[in-house]
Amino acid sequence: MTATDHELLEAWRSGDARSGEALFERYVPVLVRFFRNKVDQATEDLIQATFVACLESHARYEGRSDFRGFLLGIARHKLYQHYRRDGRAIEDIDLASHSFVDLAPGASTVLAERAEEQLLLHALRSIPVELQLVLELFYWEALTAGEIAAICDVPEGTIRTRIRSARQRLAARLAELAAGAHALAWTESDLDRWAASIRRSWQG
Repeated sequence: MTATDHELLEAWRSGDARSGEALFERYVPVLVRFFRNKVDQATEDLIQATFVACLESHARYEGRSDFRGFLLGIARHKLYQHYRRDGRAIEDIDLASHSFVDLAPGASTVLAERAEEQLLLHALRSIPVELQLVLELFYWEALTAGEIAAICDVPEGTIRTRIRSARQRLAARLAELAAGAHALAWTESDLDRWAASIRRSWQG
């Protein structure tokens, strides 16, 4: 019988390294998808930091909630820590207004096999981080608004508003990028398809 996430975590906390490795292998793809389009050259470090924080967390996971959501909540915290600059508090950065491109000028664009996917990934990195985060969790992890709200520690209604706003901002940014490259008739069904394709390519 396959061990549950809670059983693996408890065994790891008790010193069983193999359980930790099993949990790591189970959730590395999730964290790769979470960090990969939000940071440059720090994905592996942030994944390691997330698992260490999970292991050492005082707010112990007891198996009564979704482990993936618990882990992504820690990942979000580690991401926001990463965005600190010059000792400023995270509130001073205002992730509701600043995008990854704002926070990392000159950062390289994540490569994708198809031109449409490259546009999508770049457009996502160009909208405010809070909006990028909820949209990627919604599409790449297929999380509900309620599950995302638990990760972000805000009301579900706030997440629904952010998802709508994120779609609008993304559509506008895609139109801008496409105008500078080639014609692109963007629809929400295209976003579903592109997101699914990127998710498949980022499984490992």
